[in-house]
Amino acid sequence: MAYSFPWQSERFADIQLLRYEVPDFNSLPLRQKLFVYYLSEAALWGRDILWDQNCRHGLLLRHVLEGIYTNYKGPKDDAEWQAFVVYLKRVWFSNGIHHHYNCQKFTPGFSREFFLREAGKLYSSQLPSQIEELAEVIFNPEVMPKRVNQTDGEDLLLTSSCNYYAEGIAQAEAEAFYANLKKHSDRQHPPMLGLNSRLERNPDGTLCENVWRSGGLYGKAIDRICEMLGKARQYAENEKQQEVIDKLVEFYRTGDLKTFDDYAILWVGETEGEIYFINGFTEVYGDPLGLKASWEGFAGITDREATRRANTLSSNAQWFENHSPVDSRFKKKECRGVSARIINAAILGGDLYPSSAIGINLPNSNWIRAEYGSKSVTISNLTHAYNIVAKGSGMREEFVIDAETRQLLDKYGDIPDDLHTDLHECLGHGSGQLLPHVDADALKAYGSTIEEARADLFGLYYIADPKLVELGLLPDGEAYKSQYYSYLMNGLLTQMVRIEEGSQLEEAHMRARALISRWALANYPQTVQIVESGGKHYVRINDYGMLREAFGSLLAEIQRIKSEGDYEAARQLVEHFGVKLDATLHHEILQRYHRLRLAPFKGFINPKYEPVLDEAGDIRDVKASFDEAYDAQMIRYSQQYRAL
Repeated sequence: MAYSFPWQSERFADIQLLRYEVPDFNSLPLRQKLFVYYLSEAALWGRDILWDQNCRHGLLLRHVLEGIYTNYKGPKDDAEWQAFVVYLKRVWFSNGIHHHYNCQKFTPGFSREFFLREAGKLYSSQLPSQIEELAEVIFNPEVMPKRVNQTDGEDLLLTSSCNYYAEGIAQAEAEAFYANLKKHSDRQHPPMLGLNSRLERNPDGTLCENVWRSGGLYGKAIDRICEMLGKARQYAENEKQQEVIDKLVEFYRTGDLKTFDDYAILWVGETEGEIYFINGFTEVYGDPLGLKASWEGFAGITDREATRRANTLSSNAQWFENHSPVDSRFKKKECRGVSARIINAAILGGDLYPSSAIGINLPNSNWIRAEYGSKSVTISNLTHAYNIVAKGSGMREEFVIDAETRQLLDKYGDIPDDLHTDLHECLGHGSGQLLPHVDADALKAYGSTIEEARADLFGLYYIADPKLVELGLLPDGEAYKSQYYSYLMNGLLTQMVRIEEGSQLEEAHMRARALISRWALANYPQTVQIVESGGKHYVRINDYGMLREAFGSLLAEIQRIKSEGDYEAARQLVEHFGVKLDATLHHEILQRYHRLRLAPFKGFINPKYEPVLDEAGDIRDVKASFDEAYDAQMIRYSQQYRAL
């Protein structure tokens, strides 16, 4: 099939920008278009929150860098100017000065003198002292070197530059503060303590929370979000959606975590609307302690035809739970409220923009999952864009061991990978249970990695089950082998292209893939091997059936660790298998990848939605356009949605 849509946009550094279609938008009735439009506005008004969460200098730095960009009068072929432009585009992409994936601070290719000279032109009087401070942040490699540090044995707060904790607060202090709060909280229905606040220090030295709410920290941005949510409410598809929005606004107004739980319960229960949305403080990957949530916004349109696949999984959730290889103590006796759908993204905001997840499972509260269930989505139009640009990239020819295996991957295409994502999001995250009185945060900094590994293993174990062929989700009993090979090739080799030489794995999803793959390599050496041929290394799988047994065995142990809150076992697994890279192999993989001239990271430019007015000034349509340039979108967002 020939595609006329311009999937690829510009490329810089290690990033390729893509565009995504919103295939169902034009066919929506006006009421639903307006619902999507105002949800999109709400998703964009929280942008400044994330920039401040990522770094306390983030907003000022963005303002100054954009000022230089829009006011520069010098030659555009100047090497320092060109390096500055690349730096700014990287900062835009990561919502700050640290890489969006490995959290390392960017090294500028332009000089401090260039920055101070051009920044000085923005001010008519003496250069503000803050600019000198920004120069130190940008150019001194010892200042704020890493946004999120996960190195075992180090103080994770004092060595991380994210803005969830005031300067000088040590890890032990913060952990003690929240441990004390937990002693006085509801143990049966524990709130997600710390989720929506910055931990600060009182004048007397004690710690306190500065809550993100209307009238509090980030209040001006939150008020604009609430305003847009209020407008969206007028066009909601049903009363339940209105109740969800009302409770979300109440949470934003009060900052009360009990209200947040009430909102999450309502959100899980709303499954009838065609329009899916997320708005708020959601994922905790950006906090080294895994407590505080970054802000994100999202809206999408259900693909009803594709959703039949996800519905088949969710309607059989209890069968999968019952047949899981984990200990019966850790299985749910009743899988409640499991729902799933395939959607097309309409807008990406906050921590989902420009780089987005392709699958989402919420809420994150363990007790709400157990009692009320969860909602999972796979974002179809984003995966479609990824798949289109991957065709003909040369990756398979370079890294797959032989023609027979390449034929296997080509035969089954994207089906096994999409199904693994569905299993991961729809059933994996929603499976299992904690033992009574086990703290949901017992695994501390390792919690996110263990949870991602658990969901991945659930998908890997079940994608090889004959049940999936019986349900019509896979064409035959050989298709799972395609996913097994792709997963291990990624976990053992190709995901290393995203890591700079000399660095180690930091991000939770990457650690999880490495943990699973390396554990299988170490414990099943006759089943999985890394072999050398012609000076290059490849993954070889000798026994796919035995590999499934390996995944089942590790799934049982990972579930035990989570269910029992076994911190030390989690630490040992992650540190032994999920962190360090073989330097020689890493160098080889980077060299082979470099020759393909590909960008290891990809992200998206959003559509632009504009109301079309009639002569009376009423909205008669909403137009979606897909041709906005990356820099134009970023500058427009900073001007149009600046709240802090």
